[in-house]
Amino acid sequence: MNTPERKPLPLPGGHRKVLLHSCCASCSGELMEAMRASGIDFTVFFYNPNIHPQDEYELRKQENIRFADKFGIAFVDADYDPDNWFARVKGMEHEPERGPRCTVCFDMRLERTALYAHEHGFAVMTSSLGISRWKNLQQVNGSGLRAAARYPGLTYWDHNWRKDGGSARTIEISKREHFYRQQYCGCVYSLRDANAHRAAHGRGPIEPGIRSWDDGD
Repeated sequence: MNTPERKPLPLPGGHRKVLLHSCCASCSGELMEAMRASGIDFTVFFYNPNIHPQDEYELRKQENIRFADKFGIAFVDADYDPDNWFARVKGMEHEPERGPRCTVCFDMRLERTALYAHEHGFAVMTSSLGISRWKNLQQVNGSGLRAAARYPGLTYWDHNWRKDGGSARTIEISKREHFYRQQYCGCVYSLRDANAHRAAHGRGPIEPGIRSWDDGD
């Protein structure tokens, strides 16, 4: 299949180096390919203490490492510290998706990304969180902008990765690379709510594991 020629991506401030916060391979695949096609020097930063259980976290991380290694892209494996995440979202256990709990979650992950960017000489950071149609793009960008504003000279690149076919390409890349097909956002509360929705529609609970995007529901 012939891939349409991509338009070069202009970085804020004319910079050529980016720290990419990745939530998973299936979301970040399009960002990684788009930046490679534009000749952008970027590093993947994996910090997602929300993901539950740890086996699920490791599975998503390893998929991301596999894709980064394929192209020789630098990958930073940040700490898995779910205790801190649970402390941050305490009292928000029953908030809906896209609600205040998600804002706190995005804040935590992008604050750590911004700190790493500041300490390691990155002037620009961005995230794959906003490419998913299940996320509120303005909510994600708000967290990114707040996080970057903590450090002079650091910019959050709030590019809309969904436009110009970006959302469709995430699925195409995931199928091509046989990425793990996760079926919930990541946290224990999204797993709970996803399973409740499935049960209400006569479906069994989510069973984590390697699955092709061509399989199943």
